[in-house]
Amino acid sequence: MAGFGDPHLTTVDAAGLKLGIVGSRWHSDLVDHMVERAHAAAKASGVNDVTVVRVVGSVELPVVAQALAKRCDAVVALGVVIRGETPHFEYVNDAVTMGLTRVSLDERTPVAHGVLTVESLGQAKDRAGLEDSIEDKGWQSTIAVLDAAIAIRSLGG
Repeated sequence: MAGFGDPHLTTVDAAGLKLGIVGSRWHSDLVDHMVERAHAAAKASGVNDVTVVRVVGSVELPVVAQALAKRCDAVVALGVVIRGETPHFEYVNDAVTMGLTRVSLDERTPVAHGVLTVESLGQAKDRAGLEDSIEDKGWQSTIAVLDAAIAIRSLGG
C-alpha cells in the first residue's frame, strides 16, 4: 500500500479462521513489533488460532509460509529489506515476492506480503506500526489477508 487510496479496513469478522504469521529475525526490533501488531489485528478480528514462526531472513519466508498455508486459512509474512550498495536488495525482494505469490496460488491460501522493501531504516520505521509511524504494515497486512480468506470462504473455497 502506498499510503493513499487505503480502503480503511480496521478489522474484519474472521472468527473461526486459523492464521499463520512468519517473521524474519533481521531487523528484529522492527519485525518483533510488526508480529505483535499482526497478532493484535488477528485478535481484534476474532481469530483465536494463531501460529507464529520466526526465520532468519526474508528469503526463508516463502518456504515457511508454504508450510503454514497447508494448515492455516491465511498467512502473513513479515520482514524488512533495506537497500544497500549491491544488487542483493533486488534479488531478495524478487525471490520473496515470487515465492510468496507462488505459495498463495499453489496452496490456494492467501499470503500477505508484509515485507518492508525500503531505501532506509527511517522508511522502515515509518511503516512498522511504531507509535510515531505513518503506517502499520503488520496490522494492515493481517486485515488484508483475513479479508481475502473470508472472500475465499464465501465462494465455497
